[in-house]
Amino acid sequence: MNTIAQKNIKSELKFVYSGNNTLSIVFQNNNLLLGVVGEFNNNLKELEKITKTNIYSRGNSILVKSDIKKNDLVKNAIEFLTNQFINNGTIEKKDIFSSVNKFMIDEKINSSKKNIEYIIKTPKKSVIPRSEKQKNYVRALKESDITISAGPAGTGKTFLAVAVALTMLLDKKIERIILSRPAVEAGERLGFLPGDMREKVDPYLRPLYDSLYDLLDYEKIQKKIEIGDIEIAPIAFMRGRTLKNSFAILDEAQNATDTQIKMFLTRIGENSKIVINGDPSQIDLPNKSLSGLNRSKKLLGHLKEISVVDFDHSDVVRHPLVSKIVKAYSDKNTD
Repeated sequence: MNTIAQKNIKSELKFVYSGNNTLSIVFQNNNLLLGVVGEFNNNLKELEKITKTNIYSRGNSILVKSDIKKNDLVKNAIEFLTNQFINNGTIEKKDIFSSVNKFMIDEKINSSKKNIEYIIKTPKKSVIPRSEKQKNYVRALKESDITISAGPAGTGKTFLAVAVALTMLLDKKIERIILSRPAVEAGERLGFLPGDMREKVDPYLRPLYDSLYDLLDYEKIQKKIEIGDIEIAPIAFMRGRTLKNSFAILDEAQNATDTQIKMFLTRIGENSKIVINGDPSQIDLPNKSLSGLNRSKKLLGHLKEISVVDFDHSDVVRHPLVSKIVKAYSDKNTD
């Protein structure tokens, strides 16, 4: 085990504030410092750009020059990244964005105790909604029997739904999670692909696996899949079933037909929830009019047991550039 990881992280860092709006973050371990700042100080440059501050690396210290509020934001981000490097031995670009977004949102959450209800605590991390629509979505996931959400990639539709489902499973509020999506195309011509059934469908279900592994250890996820607590399957496998004590998520629903979505929704049984997610701008069906996502919203949105949440580019929580890309394409489609 990394000897640094055995210590309290705060013992590795010393924070010194000076009168000229400068924060010095002193590292006790130079290898840890090198890991945090990154090759050619790339991590610091990225953090500097995101926070719009001035950050320097000098000797065994990181210097931050900005106002008190931004200095504290960088301080928290550096602590987050230090912990990330200790635990994982590496820092990825997405970790830098998370380090900033996490504490920007934490600040808002701490200002209102009512927001605590929206934090989803999983074994590996606490998942925090990063926009008002995401908070509305989390509330819908917890309170509604059926939730239908639509919006661009990166808005947290799948990840938040999987996080809520996993906490309900671990708290024994349900007995099973079912994750599904259309495979290949709405017709699901799986027979044309090589390999057995699992090998055929796994590539199309990979994003669902990724969400699970981000929230719970790989070995525990595999065990729950083996014993049937978590089931990942294409939508075709849902026909003829009644889902009791379950949390079922249909992902990429823009590529499911009206008939398929109706079939999936009518699987709901006692003490169960169903979530339908999709991005109407990424329909892969040969005939886009066959997509049943928007139709399901129009037909069912008035029912009190069903919540409908529409996301847009402002809710994207991936790389900030993703939001700009989504907006640019959205604006073009309205021309």
